[in-house]
Amino acid sequence: MSVTAVDRLQQSPRADTLPLLVVLGTIGVGAAIISSIVSTTQALLFLNGGMLGLALYHASFGFTGGWKRFATQSRSRSMRAQFLMIGLTALVFIPLMSGLNPTDRAFVGAWAPVGVSVILGSFIFGIGMQLGGGCGSGTLFTVGGGSSRMLLTLAGFIGGAAVGTAHLPFWLSTPSLPVIRLGDYFGPLSGTAVTLAGLAALILVLAFAEKRKHGNVEPVFSGLSDFSAENLLRGPWPLIIAVFILALGNVLTLFLAGHPWSVTYGFGLWGAKFFNALGIPVSDWAFWQNPAQARALNQSVLYDVTSVMNFGIILGAALAAALAGKFAQKARIPLASYLAAILGGLLMGYGARLSFGCNIGALFSGIASGSLHGWVWFVMAFLGSLAGIALRPLFGLDGFKKQ
Repeated sequence: MSVTAVDRLQQSPRADTLPLLVVLGTIGVGAAIISSIVSTTQALLFLNGGMLGLALYHASFGFTGGWKRFATQSRSRSMRAQFLMIGLTALVFIPLMSGLNPTDRAFVGAWAPVGVSVILGSFIFGIGMQLGGGCGSGTLFTVGGGSSRMLLTLAGFIGGAAVGTAHLPFWLSTPSLPVIRLGDYFGPLSGTAVTLAGLAALILVLAFAEKRKHGNVEPVFSGLSDFSAENLLRGPWPLIIAVFILALGNVLTLFLAGHPWSVTYGFGLWGAKFFNALGIPVSDWAFWQNPAQARALNQSVLYDVTSVMNFGIILGAALAAALAGKFAQKARIPLASYLAAILGGLLMGYGARLSFGCNIGALFSGIASGSLHGWVWFVMAFLGSLAGIALRPLFGLDGFKKQ
């Protein structure tokens, strides 16, 4: 006997009414204030962040868990979905950023040089994401869902990113290749083709490893047949829906802001403002003496694109959690797990600053922009993630298991 939509509605948890009303009101008031103080475009970026947060939460779309699942169980569905998302975005990004631009706007990609800073920073980040329990976007959407542990990860993330801005000039003085853009090196169409071929090869390797281990491959498109109108509001969402929404959200960010989606710059800015309030002369640091950074440090965070999108992600995830009846679920968490959360956040914040971003700004937006550093970032962050998984048992967290 099949379960009808009415049956599912009766069986599912009821929405958390008070948090739902508070979040909806905050989103509405926030958009109005941002539009009034800054611009309508900035308000749209805030709402775009809300859409991303909703999708991240309802699909549980985190890089950390997917990487850990492949490392420990050889299941690759989440990782394959991530690379599919990057490929869809690259189809738009690389041509636009490499000369095939029908508009008169200049789009700036998530480009960065490949050097010691990126190699070390991404490895450190990979360790931190497994100890902290989330990447940049993962930390935001779980905080939005009411996780107390991830609040500590976020606090560590902010502190580590701010300290990273103090040390970045030194790391940038270490050996490095210049910025390498595949769209410029190969041309817009060939650069896109090379990027898509690389992503396709990764997807095939992941699927092959899973098939060899389990005899089957979990499909990325699973869950669509059971998806209903109720799921649209309350979740859960199939991964593939999140893939398209997150790709769309990054493209919208490009058109609205002129650059791709990023997360961790906002954390460094928040930390710098906090240090500044404590009397620490952040404005004397070389990073914050750059005119653009100095302006961001002195202005309201509402003028910073990354910050308003981060606020939107948190609120969008809170909305999703309230609709699902899962806002701020209680859980007993050992002290060692909280320590891992703080340490993981510090490592991610520092590593992200050194490597020009996290799983969103460096990996997702970097590869989709045709930047070679995005590929290097992935390799080193994944290796760091393996090290982080091995360290998890020291904090009472699960790590590798004997197969």
